[in-house]
Amino acid sequence: MKAAQASRSIKLTGTEQKDLPGRTLTAGSLSVELDNGQLRYLRVGGVEVLRAVAFLVRDENWGTYIPVLSGLRVDQRADGFSVSYDAVCRRPGQEIAFSATIEGRGDQLSFEATATPKTDFLTARTGFVVLHPLNGVAGRPVEVEHVDGKIEKSKFPERVNPIQPFLDIRSLTHQVVPGLKATVRFDGDTWEMEDHRNWTDASFKTYVRPLRLPWPYTLKAGEAVTQSVTVTLKGAPEKGAGASRAGAIEIKLGAVGRTALQPIGLGMPAEEIDASIAALDRLQRVAPRFLQCHFDPREQHGIAQLYGYRVLCEQTGAQCILEVVVESLDDFAGELKKLAGLVKQSGLNLAGIAVCPVGDLKSVLPGGPRPPAPDLAALYAAARAAFPDLRLGGGMFSFFTELNRKHPPAEQLDFVMNTTCPIVHAADDRSVMETLEALPYQVITARSFIDKTTYRVGPSSIACRDNPHGKTYTPNPDNERVCLSKMDPRQRGLFAAAWMLGYVATLARTSVEAISLGAPTGPLGIIYRKTGYSQPWYDNVPGAAVYPAYHVIGGLTQGAGRKLVAAESSDSAKVQCLAYRGEAGTTLWLANLTANDQSVSLASPSGAVFGATLDEDSFVQSVTDPQRFQRSYRALSNPSKIKLKAYAVGIFSIND
Repeated sequence: MKAAQASRSIKLTGTEQKDLPGRTLTAGSLSVELDNGQLRYLRVGGVEVLRAVAFLVRDENWGTYIPVLSGLRVDQRADGFSVSYDAVCRRPGQEIAFSATIEGRGDQLSFEATATPKTDFLTARTGFVVLHPLNGVAGRPVEVEHVDGKIEKSKFPERVNPIQPFLDIRSLTHQVVPGLKATVRFDGDTWEMEDHRNWTDASFKTYVRPLRLPWPYTLKAGEAVTQSVTVTLKGAPEKGAGASRAGAIEIKLGAVGRTALQPIGLGMPAEEIDASIAALDRLQRVAPRFLQCHFDPREQHGIAQLYGYRVLCEQTGAQCILEVVVESLDDFAGELKKLAGLVKQSGLNLAGIAVCPVGDLKSVLPGGPRPPAPDLAALYAAARAAFPDLRLGGGMFSFFTELNRKHPPAEQLDFVMNTTCPIVHAADDRSVMETLEALPYQVITARSFIDKTTYRVGPSSIACRDNPHGKTYTPNPDNERVCLSKMDPRQRGLFAAAWMLGYVATLARTSVEAISLGAPTGPLGIIYRKTGYSQPWYDNVPGAAVYPAYHVIGGLTQGAGRKLVAAESSDSAKVQCLAYRGEAGTTLWLANLTANDQSVSLASPSGAVFGATLDEDSFVQSVTDPQRFQRSYRALSNPSKIKLKAYAVGIFSIND
């Protein structure tokens, strides 16, 4: 039976939910995007000043409500603009409404909101957040006015700060580019800043309600809260400052380097063992270099799961890294010794083991009490004793945030690890892609406290495999873009293929030892299986199917160990590139990280170029025939004119 045609939205992002750019408003040289009542990309003369100014409502698990707007009024004048609207955020038994006004003129932008709970409203945070971008900001000077009127001259952090770099803020002033300064004033509460790069958000976030106060907290019904943010601009960018390049994005290839593409692996959740074994034929073609197998005694994991991992690793040729949640506070040595006996009994051949106590699985706010956990030095010593011949890892099974806030005794370890997730604070397409900007900062910061111990990242995916910030994941019954959800529809679209290639390409240029992504099957997977949640179009495909990301992972595992070739994109925020040297020449990967078509020019290739593109035109054939993408190479007659459609991935072979 022939597969029905998929809609363009399903091909790109796995959902019919729209995620369109907002309306651009202007006031002289100032421009800003109005997106469902929030402001994004405040620019002057094309230079980004702020990434966002938004009034947000979060639930008790830090999930972000999507407000329903009414009465939206927008007045775009020759000399500026005005916006006003009403909004409501609700769920059963919980409701809060707010009204907002926005005013813009050539040198100033103001945003005020008044929120009134209709019921007692439980929230982790309700109020404004302001995001400063990273480019031209990280490591640069900032003047901080505190609520007591004192002025502090400092710098935005260069390394990722585990706690708040600035507290009790009234205003922040920084030089955007030579000739232009911006002052952001905050009123209506006491504000502080956190380094959003901890969660891979590409920003520094200033927010209301200090973290030293308890959360979640209750806003009483009928008690209004008013806050405002005012941005004042002084000066103008010097000529040419921040100017963007026009025309095609140029890809330049350089010399073969000394470092190689890192091993690429997959996460292996215990609940996906049976489904992954059923999909062995497709998993074998991917040939992950390692499987990062999860073992949690709280979930009654035991000999059956270990045997399942043995089957998967032996049948795919993947190394097994066993990540073990340690439950006991005082008899962890006995717990690990018992596990070692089970591993021996199962016949599972391990390449390494990583341990993390239960108490370190949840996030702890700066200054807050940590859950009970064994002393890490003692825990690592016990793991060495139980598994004396294995590489030992530690760190966090959750995000870099937790690793940065609790440094392990890395000298006792062979590797340190953490995962990442790009939908902790925002789930729109552009924010997710922008998280790639933060990855190098995390690696540099980790290196500063783990010294020479190797560093591994993953398993990471768009959706989160765990929510360290709340009791559970955010439900996603409507197959939409939702923060802190375990099921993200983009995993099934071209979007995930482009994001994963961008992820690997970014980390390939750092000192990480290995990278793991997603899982073979399930909500974090690269191979389709029928589940309890809706998978539009896929659920009606006859026969076996894979997701677009399958082809990226399968191609990159073949390149692992190859020497990297210097590759540079003239606009890596739009098109990311990765190149390595093979036996027949250079392999070049390109990923369009945007929802728009991009023109790409490959600068002066030294030989014939052959390539294949995974895009909306080849989507159906590629996901219904797991081997088709590898068979679709063709010669490029003009490598200086490559067109990448929305979220397309291209692989090119240069016979030099």
